[in-house]
Amino acid sequence: MSEDIPDDGAIVLFDGVCNLCTGFVQFLIPRDPDGVFYFASLQSDVGERLVAEYGLDDHDLDSIVLIEGNSAYVKSAAVIRIASLLGGIYALARPLRLLPQRLRNWGYDVVAANRYRVWGKKDQCMMPSEDVRSRFLD
Repeated sequence: MSEDIPDDGAIVLFDGVCNLCTGFVQFLIPRDPDGVFYFASLQSDVGERLVAEYGLDDHDLDSIVLIEGNSAYVKSAAVIRIASLLGGIYALARPLRLLPQRLRNWGYDVVAANRYRVWGKKDQCMMPSEDVRSRFLD
């Protein structure tokens, strides 16, 4: 990875104008006191570079992607892996990975396809508060 993208931790790529997606990021921040997660919007230069670097250009990336080491997780796999990394009660999501990926992603896609209609959309990407700004890569 390049010098402005950390090698340690995990990077959550999210739709920066989606209220549901930015809400998910805002949910993660206080539950990650050790700073395991970094964040970048899919619309940012960093987000676009990581999507290309991990060969995700041809995926239907309409919400959350997790980059961890040499691995990239998309859709339901990203959400399950994020929950696993959070630990505690959130790790109870781990058994969901045993469900067929097609079924998991169907549910994920239903939510993703309706996220703007149900939760709304911002005119611009969220601006992080000063105390967590260093964890945002864009």
